[in-house]
Amino acid sequence: MLRTHTCGQLNANDVGKAVSLCGWVKSRRDHGKLIFIDIRDRYGMTQVVFIPNEIDAYKKAQELRSEFVIQVKGKVNRRPEGTINPKLSTGEIEIMAQELEILNPSLTPPFEIEEALDATEEMRFQYRYLDLRRKKVLGNFILRHNLYKIIRTFLDKEGFIESETPILTRSTPEGARDYLVPSRLNPGKFYALPQSPQLFKQILMVAGIEKYYQIAKCFRDEDLRADRQPEFTQLDLEMSFINEEDIFSLTEQIFQLIFKEIKGMDIKIPFLRLTFEEAQKRYATDKPDLRKELNSDFAFVWVIDFPLFKYNAEEKRWESEHHPFTSPRKEDLAILEKTPDKAKARSYDLVLNGMEIGSGSIRIHNQELQEEIFKIIGINKQEARQRFGFLLKAFQYGAPPHGGIAFGLDRLLAILSDEESIREVIAFPKTQKAFCPLTSAPGEVDERQLKELGLTIKKKRRVR
Repeated sequence: MLRTHTCGQLNANDVGKAVSLCGWVKSRRDHGKLIFIDIRDRYGMTQVVFIPNEIDAYKKAQELRSEFVIQVKGKVNRRPEGTINPKLSTGEIEIMAQELEILNPSLTPPFEIEEALDATEEMRFQYRYLDLRRKKVLGNFILRHNLYKIIRTFLDKEGFIESETPILTRSTPEGARDYLVPSRLNPGKFYALPQSPQLFKQILMVAGIEKYYQIAKCFRDEDLRADRQPEFTQLDLEMSFINEEDIFSLTEQIFQLIFKEIKGMDIKIPFLRLTFEEAQKRYATDKPDLRKELNSDFAFVWVIDFPLFKYNAEEKRWESEHHPFTSPRKEDLAILEKTPDKAKARSYDLVLNGMEIGSGSIRIHNQELQEEIFKIIGINKQEARQRFGFLLKAFQYGAPPHGGIAFGLDRLLAILSDEESIREVIAFPKTQKAFCPLTSAPGEVDERQLKELGLTIKKKRRVR
């Protein structure tokens, strides 16, 4: 083994042990004939002392610079009186070095690996592998790991089946632009990256899965803000033979557990509920921040009874408020065709501190009703069968009543870690121009690749 212990593991109980540590050089300090270094890994930091008596190790220690990767072998000593560091878990001990191996040197980093960092966001993301060595940034990804573990454990106990759905799929209208992927084997045809697993999870309900979930990657080609990325992660849920109350109850239990495990807080359930009209009337938004009103740092509220449709004045047609697979209320079925503006949806949003972190609905599970909704939003039967024929066909084989919800995990993690931007909780985020500073993606491809796909790039004409 290269190491016997991590850099955050040793304490006074280990005094006298022969140990081997591996990690990065945090700092080097020369005190007369003694050389001190702090060696760091993701578990913590340990002080190492080099003395001239250990000639080989001492000489190598003189070469050490910040972020060199090293292996140190030595003996655990108790720190002298007055030098104990109570801020470190290893603060009572130090390693008296006997051997040192430089596993890899390092260039001088473009910024110091410190918590109080003076570097631009673009610089940090360009050198994200250095930024991730900072304790606070690393903590965000340990938090993500713990959140996923809590979710999976809870849903497993509730009888859910984790199921992956395709990444390469058909283009479907869900309110934002699709990312398109050309097919080499099918010239002139394109896949789309999914904006959500919506249609596949509905088909899983037709298949009899009954309780599905997925921590899913989703993609939307849209203008970016602090809480948006071209690719993002959501917790996707779908259940059969349920109504809205089942969704509300399950969701509230999940969040109660998450906040208990991660924040040590007891959040009150059930959450407050507001209709869309009430929210607009009282707060002029369907994403009200109720922290002051409820006095609980984290204020949850369900917003329900959204309009089923909204009117697009520019295109002079009706559009779905959420998406076209959302079921109308039973009492509004009779008015869909004549007065679609009065129809309410069986949809619901979960808002936390003024941000939408979840959205869902009871779905349409009847072919005729689904075709009627398509007709109202301007998708005729022929187009509907061309684009959604696989879903409509599935509905003919005993589709159960079903519904679901999806939660934006990046937004939730930003709230839990008190970060202003979701970029801080994503390992390798894009900028607001959808550009990756680390890899310089998106980038150009060579002519051979374009030729294989049957594509050509039109050059912009110069304006004289």
